[in-house]
Amino acid sequence: MTTSCRNLIASLPLLLLCLFASPSSSIDDFHQAFPIVEPDPGHTKLRLSREGLEAIRRIKNPIAAVAVIGPYRSGKSFLLNQLLSLSCDEGFGVGHMRDTKTKGIWVWGTPVELDINGVKTSVFYLDTEGFESVGKSNVYDDRIFALATVLSSVLIYNLPETIREADISRLSFAVELAEEFYGRFALLYSHGEGEDVAFEPSKLLWLIQRDFLQGKSVQEMVNEALQRVPNQDGDRNIDQVNQIRESLAIMGDNSTAFSLPQPHLHRTKLCEMKDGELEQLYVSRRERLKDLVSSIIRPKIVQGKSMNGEEFVAFLEQILEALNKGEIPSTGSLVEVFNKAILERCLKIYSEGMAKINLPLTEEAVQDAHGRSRERSMKVFDEQHFGRHHAKRSVMQLDEEIDKVFKHIIMANEYQSAKLCEALYSRCEDKMDQLQVLRLPSMAKFNAGFLQCNRSFEKECVGPSKAVYENRMMKMMGKSKSQFIKEYNHRLFNWLVTFSLVMVVVGRFVIKFILIEMSAWILFIFLETYTRMFWSAESLYYNPVWHFIVATWETVVYSPVLDLDRWAIPVVFIVVILVLYWRCYGRRKHGSRWLLPLYNTTRNGSNRPRTD
Repeated sequence: MTTSCRNLIASLPLLLLCLFASPSSSIDDFHQAFPIVEPDPGHTKLRLSREGLEAIRRIKNPIAAVAVIGPYRSGKSFLLNQLLSLSCDEGFGVGHMRDTKTKGIWVWGTPVELDINGVKTSVFYLDTEGFESVGKSNVYDDRIFALATVLSSVLIYNLPETIREADISRLSFAVELAEEFYGRFALLYSHGEGEDVAFEPSKLLWLIQRDFLQGKSVQEMVNEALQRVPNQDGDRNIDQVNQIRESLAIMGDNSTAFSLPQPHLHRTKLCEMKDGELEQLYVSRRERLKDLVSSIIRPKIVQGKSMNGEEFVAFLEQILEALNKGEIPSTGSLVEVFNKAILERCLKIYSEGMAKINLPLTEEAVQDAHGRSRERSMKVFDEQHFGRHHAKRSVMQLDEEIDKVFKHIIMANEYQSAKLCEALYSRCEDKMDQLQVLRLPSMAKFNAGFLQCNRSFEKECVGPSKAVYENRMMKMMGKSKSQFIKEYNHRLFNWLVTFSLVMVVVGRFVIKFILIEMSAWILFIFLETYTRMFWSAESLYYNPVWHFIVATWETVVYSPVLDLDRWAIPVVFIVVILVLYWRCYGRRKHGSRWLLPLYNTTRNGSNRPRTD
């Protein structure tokens, strides 16, 4: 027989007992402590314990709960036994070792029956696992805190000797977590009407045990610990501390403080001592504490009404399910930590939205994209954020992070704009330099290049750097144009002088057209004598003849169809080929019949030019 078969047969009696046993007979004695919530093996999540829930479910009266929270090994279980007048042997388990005795949340199975404002109320006492023990995560402690805060009518914060800043911080977290839960839990109880759950927050009782401090009462100590610290210099750390204190506002009007002296010097033997052996001051104050708890306790109110055992258990089940499913985030000790993942997600939404824009853009376009992306990010945050009192701070934090990203985008836009405009500026600058050194100077070509460069810059240069580079462009192009105009007439004059001399040579020795030679001589003499008669070439530039020459030159040199500056070398080459062809073959083929007067270079002929 296999091991699995033997295990199955061995478990059959237990299965039959579970099937045929009635619910009322599963627990015979409720005068003991039961676990209602236990940790899972990983000590990160919580799970329900059915036998403890059965002790609560059987109650038909309105229920109230007194929960004790605090650090581990701080005497919470012993305190509960003292409030219930139970010995350590019959009450909650008390340990004296370094490891924590209580795991999860335990309940005393027999409630204390009280008459509260004429209503018979069943009061349960809850013992919680101490926080900061070894082998647990902060998430687990947070869940215990949150659950105890939500379930209890009176929350006893059991602290050894004094109040630390960490104690305030942790309680602030628990209160904020519970309050946020009720905000999200509203729809489950509002039947689709979307109304808020009517929730009477727990009465907070600060209990300082082993009070050795002198000079101040415990209430004064608590009041002083919860007072807002002045922050005239705007210190961020002080703001955070004050934010923690403000989170206690929900319990501020419902909190009180109490202290208990040390019961006895031998703390490890407290469970063996009777009241007569304990410090009488401790015994008297313990009785006063019982009366105080009884005076401030009220039935647990949810949705404007008290709950019986069945309703309380159902409420607990839904709370625990929400905690374990993450509907209430549980990843840190402060609300800002809870919102960290949401802030990162919203910031990612903003960054992804801004990453879709192609830089550079105008400042207005970048601002519009920023507004749209921020609106989407804030909408997601409003739907998912944690906390009510701290929501504004979280929004401010998200705004700060968005502003940081936006500043980087603005810097990137400025850089890309400057890079683009600098490239366009350099291209125009090179273009202007090229136009300055044209082989055949042309005002029309310069103006066309000038206009094209200006238009391309205006169209392509965008972003915040455009205004700066526009000013640079205006100065550079204005300077280039002034320099070109200044050099244009002088270079054209030199070109015309050179051209006239060349045409004299061509007309006399190459083509041998006397009219071409005469025209060239006339042009040369006009240029040279005019400038000598009027002392400078600049005076020539105002002469109508010069204007005619310039207009003719511009027509020949540059047009939208033909740019002679670009085609000058090919044109000259073609002309040379034609001249050579004519010199070698043209005269043989056509003889000497020409329409224009030619030079006679034959040996037998006369030296005078003749007309055909």
